[in-house]
Amino acid sequence: MKALILGVTGQDGSYLAEILLDKGYEVHGMVRRSATGNTRNIEHIKDRLILHRGDLADTTSLYRIIRDVAPQELYNEADQDHVRWSFDTPEYSYDITGSAVGRLLEIVRQIDPTIRIFQPCTSNMFGKATESPQTEDTPFRPQSPYACAKLLAYVLARHYRDAYGMFVSTAILYNHESPRRTDEYVTRKITRAAARIKTGLQDRLLLGDLSAAVDWGFAKEYMEAAWSILQQDRADDYIIATGEAHTVRAWLDTAFELAGLDLDGRVSIDAGLLRPGNTAQLVGDASKARNAFGFDPQVKFRRLIEVMLEADLSEASDEKKGRAHR
Repeated sequence: MKALILGVTGQDGSYLAEILLDKGYEVHGMVRRSATGNTRNIEHIKDRLILHRGDLADTTSLYRIIRDVAPQELYNEADQDHVRWSFDTPEYSYDITGSAVGRLLEIVRQIDPTIRIFQPCTSNMFGKATESPQTEDTPFRPQSPYACAKLLAYVLARHYRDAYGMFVSTAILYNHESPRRTDEYVTRKITRAAARIKTGLQDRLLLGDLSAAVDWGFAKEYMEAAWSILQQDRADDYIIATGEAHTVRAWLDTAFELAGLDLDGRVSIDAGLLRPGNTAQLVGDASKARNAFGFDPQVKFRRLIEVMLEADLSEASDEKKGRAHR
């Protein structure tokens, strides 16, 4: 089997590449210019991947790569995936996260409509959800440019599936974290800060809203689900979630507890980190995925924080040793 992963250097793309390589796939990945210097997530498997230069904003490069690779499976893990950034760059987010999916699907339709396509979407599409937990039938009420763009991607995926009979499946992914998250995301920001405070590399941590309750899972398990979704007999839409909600405050408390730290005087709230358009509590019901292919996440809240904190403590320790040897 041959697979093409767009956005192979990111958190999800890199885990997916590992999973597919372990299954014996020939794995191709698209890398955009701004990510060429950021291959940290794939350095350990880079010699086993076939990389191509391209960009979701460039139709010619997309056409060339898909034509030349001729994959059986295509995973679109490339987009602008940061909610807060989307408020500052709405046009870019609408294009790369939403409209680009239309370009991609049309290219596949013209080259080879039998290619199976995985399109990730987001729980943020539910926004001010009217019910909890959410299912695949819950109405969408997006509250950010990012969520609006993902909703466009979701609608486009269903359109190409219905209108042209293409195998285009989506996963409505709830928040999924790992040591490969950048510290622009609050989960990694917290575990990294806890590790750096523990090792004396940092004094304080600035955060925004601590009351938001989030359904957090492990990125690698969610990418295993992505593969399973493309192995089904027919294309469909699935929620991928743990079904548990925990507040940012709970994540903070647990991370500092695991690091053996006291919060007093170490954490401050910065109003500038608050974002407009707050969502309702988003908790996913993954019953459909569980019934279809046995989705059963094992790495949940506390264990997920442990995994991330362990990685951050190791990184902070190495940094401290490096400073001492200068």
